[in-house]
Amino acid sequence: MDHPASSYPVLSLHIAGQWIDDTGNGFIPVFDPATGRQISQLPKATERHLEMALAAAANAGSGWAAVPVRERAALLRAAALLLRGRAETIAAMVTMEQGKPLAEARSEVLRSADLIEWNADAAVALMEDEGLRAEGGSSIALVPVGTVAAFTPWNVPVLSPARKVSMALAAGCACILKPAEETPASAVELVRAFVDAGVPAGVLGLVFGDPASISDHLIRSPVIRKVTFTGSVPVGKHLAALAGSFMKPVTMELGGHNPVLILQDADVRHVAKAAAMGKFRNAGQICTSPTRFYVHTSQFDDFVEAFAAETAALRIGNGLEADVQMGPVASERRLTALQKLVSETLREGAKLIAGGARIGEEGYFYAPTLLTDIGPDSTFMREEPFGPVAGIFPYDTTAEGLALCNASSLGLAAYVFGTSDAETGKVASGMESGIVGINSFSVSRPDLPFGGVKDSGYGREGGIEGLKAFLVTRVVAR
Repeated sequence: MDHPASSYPVLSLHIAGQWIDDTGNGFIPVFDPATGRQISQLPKATERHLEMALAAAANAGSGWAAVPVRERAALLRAAALLLRGRAETIAAMVTMEQGKPLAEARSEVLRSADLIEWNADAAVALMEDEGLRAEGGSSIALVPVGTVAAFTPWNVPVLSPARKVSMALAAGCACILKPAEETPASAVELVRAFVDAGVPAGVLGLVFGDPASISDHLIRSPVIRKVTFTGSVPVGKHLAALAGSFMKPVTMELGGHNPVLILQDADVRHVAKAAAMGKFRNAGQICTSPTRFYVHTSQFDDFVEAFAAETAALRIGNGLEADVQMGPVASERRLTALQKLVSETLREGAKLIAGGARIGEEGYFYAPTLLTDIGPDSTFMREEPFGPVAGIFPYDTTAEGLALCNASSLGLAAYVFGTSDAETGKVASGMESGIVGINSFSVSRPDLPFGGVKDSGYGREGGIEGLKAFLVTRVVAR
């Protein structure tokens, strides 16, 4: 389907101020998940290109760190302004390569611009106003950690790179970005906004290729002084171990199997409506997406009925079409993983309430799926269902419900719904997660630190805490 702003760009690496659309190392195909058809090809970096990016960052890094923070912030604001002006064009690219509805894609681009501006302003406040003074003429200063290697996922292909890149650049660090190969145009256009805004050559690099080879090469390089990664738990653990062997600080934002505790006094029909939008946004492919819904036994049947009705009413289709509320999952690999997870969970005794199958033969559409009667040792409980699949469970007491919520090795986000501020606050304080939403599934803002506990990672992105991760404290003692 055509859209006024749906032209897809030539895909390139960006190294030392140059756009490179053919490396001589072959190409990676890029697919439209709504049709399954190839829409472009992506050049793969060679080791020589990685070394070029590292050398450029090393050469440009000290100069960028010396630029006054207010001047760096002005360039970031200019990039955010360009991003807003190009929002329609970039949003269409996001939908074409990732699948989310155009309205969601547009919102992501605009939120990314807001985030870049917030980090620019926060860096000024932090690095100017927190210039600490010590006794006897000694001083304490916040200085850039050095060149950053940033690895970002395909599910929020503008927002995640925007967060990492803007924090690094605002703090005065050079950055080499390795985004997901499934959604390259989003990152290309983000980097283009920074470049067009005037970020000097070498300060921001963009590379694609074999993920394992690139991450290994960059992390081992002495040029890289910090690693920030968003992605799966197994890959995150591998990269954290590799970075640790070189004593490099890391920020790890990994997966989540996020529980929702619906208290006995909650309006379950209201919660069901919010749950359908929160669960199936971006086809459930959000790290904070709610996955496990715990409902008091007295309300369980009513909630299941209401949630199923809201799920059945969702409009599913190509994200470029008007009024579509849920698009395809992002890749054939994700579709296959969901089919396997659901079929195994059903074989283990779960009950299918809604969905449970692929939709059509074209593209990677999977029906919004609700499951009940899920066993504690089932495939669903062991694996993060990164897609439009949710489980619904009964509980008898709040203490039991809270224990069930915390019975996971993951701890990124959790949610509680109820009418009593005191009770929801008490439950929130007992959740084993980095983020808790009360009566809302909206938990991500530029000013709030973002990250998890347990296997969901460590360190924080966003907020002042996230910015500080790109700075080190230097003491000059007199």
